[in-house]
Amino acid sequence: MNPLRNRLLGLLDALETGLVERRRIVRLCLLAALAGEHTLLIGPPGTAKSELARRLHTVFRNARYFERLLTRFSVPEELFGPLSIKALEEDRYERHTAGFLPDASVAFIDEVFKANSAILNALLTLLNEREFDNGSGRQRCPLISAIGATNEVPEDAVAEAFFDRFLVRVPMEPVSAGAFERLLETERGACWVHPLPEVCLDGADLAAMNQAATRVRLPDGVKALLGQLRSQFAADQTYVSDRRWVKIVHLLRMAAASEERPEVQLWDLLLLPWCTAPDARRQADVSDWLQTRLGVRAAFSPPRLRRVVEAFEAQLELELKANDLDYDESGRLRFSASDLAQDIGDAKGGAHAVRMSYNRQRRYGKLHIDARTGQIDQLLARIDTYADELGDQCQSLATYCANSLWLGHEITGQISTNLAATVEAIINLRHRTVRVRDGFLNLPKLSVDSGDIPAPVDHEPLSDA
Repeated sequence: MNPLRNRLLGLLDALETGLVERRRIVRLCLLAALAGEHTLLIGPPGTAKSELARRLHTVFRNARYFERLLTRFSVPEELFGPLSIKALEEDRYERHTAGFLPDASVAFIDEVFKANSAILNALLTLLNEREFDNGSGRQRCPLISAIGATNEVPEDAVAEAFFDRFLVRVPMEPVSAGAFERLLETERGACWVHPLPEVCLDGADLAAMNQAATRVRLPDGVKALLGQLRSQFAADQTYVSDRRWVKIVHLLRMAAASEERPEVQLWDLLLLPWCTAPDARRQADVSDWLQTRLGVRAAFSPPRLRRVVEAFEAQLELELKANDLDYDESGRLRFSASDLAQDIGDAKGGAHAVRMSYNRQRRYGKLHIDARTGQIDQLLARIDTYADELGDQCQSLATYCANSLWLGHEITGQISTNLAATVEAIINLRHRTVRVRDGFLNLPKLSVDSGDIPAPVDHEPLSDA
């Protein structure tokens, strides 16, 4: 276990102490802060939103904390500091920012959308560029991360722009019925212990982690899935800005770098619902979309393979039921006087003519059967390759779950279930394919191969995708 991981585990344990059903939210807030991003907590009062923010600032050594509840009557002085009287005497419009938001390392802004447009517009630059327009110049701000809280997100242009500044949007619900007794056992006013100083992070730690994140590779498979999700959002008319996609990739790289992984893994994409969709319903849709695609290649998905196997099964059934000309043991057409021909009356004795018999089941030569089994052997090889690939994916997911700092089994568990179901479906399809192969091997055979040429099976071709 690497030293950084040990430190982060210690910080997470400290942050989660005494909080009921807030593990996932705590970890998303910390990951966002490590990546230099902001988190918006959306939910009713009394769900530990402010407590999370107060704890988060203790993670960073010598971090200054700022907290403010906004109302529709809030004025800029409450967030950015009072005007400097001395500066006014010198015809300069400047603020004393010490102790206010422009001076903070971690900030909690409650009811962020209740502020007027003047405050929100000033916050846009501060949150994104870490700069504050103070008088005639811009002041650099030491802000690591801001946590906003709101009961609901209003729909207007200014609010939408401000909403986009929060990369991680986390809906918060009251504690569930199953955890209610644990909540009752929580002591009111219990003393929370700050993280140990030796595990806290400083500016050098953050700089090193962000530098490491820039070296994390983004595999082609991850890029492809991100592209597919972007297309899905376009089809659903859900807007995700280009700026947000860039920030998402950095967050994914930070998740990998914090665990000392050289590249982003597919499973990291399970973080995407909170980074792309704006509310709980649409986040659930993104999660469902990911659950059905992670670890399963479209070209070898059970529905597609099933269609191919069904095509071979239908072909076998057709060939088993086919009737053909009657052949003798040497493979030559057999001629006989048909009983049915006796019903044919003509003056020239046609009723007694020798006729070809049609009542014999079709027989097949070695070339035909070998061609059929050869096609099925190719399919079996593809199925076996995919089964091995799925096994590797299951092992990869198990390893990821055991080592991930940011995603728990409640998130990855459904993926594990889906992969296990896919493996079972693939095994079943292989059994069916083997039975079809045996069926072709047992087709009625010609005694002497007549050099027959097999017709191609009408099935969907497989391709590596």
